[in-house]
Amino acid sequence: MKLYTFWRSSAAYRVRIALNLKCLDYESVPIHFRKDGGQHKTPEFLTRNPQGLLPVLEDDDNTVLQSLAIIDYLDSKCPNPRLIPEDVADRSQVNALSQIIACEIHPLNNLRVLQYLRQQLGQDDEGVNRWVQHWVAEGFAAFEKIISHTSEGEYAFGDNVTLADVCLVPQVYNAERFGCDMSSYPTINAVTAHLRGIQAFANAAPEQQADAEP
Repeated sequence: MKLYTFWRSSAAYRVRIALNLKCLDYESVPIHFRKDGGQHKTPEFLTRNPQGLLPVLEDDDNTVLQSLAIIDYLDSKCPNPRLIPEDVADRSQVNALSQIIACEIHPLNNLRVLQYLRQQLGQDDEGVNRWVQHWVAEGFAAFEKIISHTSEGEYAFGDNVTLADVCLVPQVYNAERFGCDMSSYPTINAVTAHLRGIQAFANAAPEQQADAEP
């Protein structure tokens, strides 16, 4: 397997966690968002993903795009441990939690959105940070309310790691980067602290990647 990744991409971070949890060997192929005018915009990379986004997983003749689709692919191919529950009701809950982050919070704080705010709309760092903080707060408030009823403080849902946890930790990392106030989310904080102690999560952290920058 090859994973095209960038050390600080939260979507790639999710896939790294999933690969580590499943103990799958893979080659990490760094794609830098700023070097060479953006290596994700080169013709070579665009043949892999016409969106020019990360991550991309190559597995033999299969090329899989989008982090949640990649994790679903890995779950189907290597279901130990299963990250998306088989039970219909549990699956719906885990997918809903995951999509609050992957579909509602993350896209609004993606690098290309923040670049548009700066370059086309003239926002300075303070304005960009306020934007990120607003949308993180909107999403985390709902996520916190839900998992306060589904979590014992170690995992977002149930008593094992799920896709919801795999999405949560990278989003908390981003929230911390942008100075978001996390004091209103005690369950999120407890779950994140527990998950960061798991080796698969720790090894996937941005600072542990070969392409990490100071």
